[in-house]
Amino acid sequence: MKTRGLSDEEEQTWRALQLMQMRLSAELARQLADDSNLSYPDYIVLVALSAQPSGRIRMLELAKLIGWEKSRLSHHVGRMGERRLIVREQCDSDRRGAYVAITPQGRHDLEMATPGHVDAVRRLFIDQLTREELAVIRHASEATLARLEAT
Repeated sequence: MKTRGLSDEEEQTWRALQLMQMRLSAELARQLADDSNLSYPDYIVLVALSAQPSGRIRMLELAKLIGWEKSRLSHHVGRMGERRLIVREQCDSDRRGAYVAITPQGRHDLEMATPGHVDAVRRLFIDQLTREELAVIRHASEATLARLEAT
């Protein structure tokens, strides 16, 4: 099967998207490190947990939700547990399964970090775009995520 190459416009778009994602992630990670006790990965995990009504979710579901490999999440959860941001809980119905739950300390640290993080997201991304541009990005992102989910 012959691989179809990218046109100049497609390649420029792809490279711009990659560079934007890397630079935004780096800047948001720096902001969180400067202004809070959380790393960017900590923040991602805590946001996902806080969005759950119970504040907890099964490890495998969390890995899928945030797009991480199980081993990466397991190691990171271990480090977050040492800092009392989260706890692991056994699943009574499945001895091999485990839950991850946000702790009061995790909620506190997340609440303290969120205003600065949201300000940075707004300053670096949201406020630079029109409503129409935001809608196009959201639509493209959701379509791509749906295709990835289907595979």
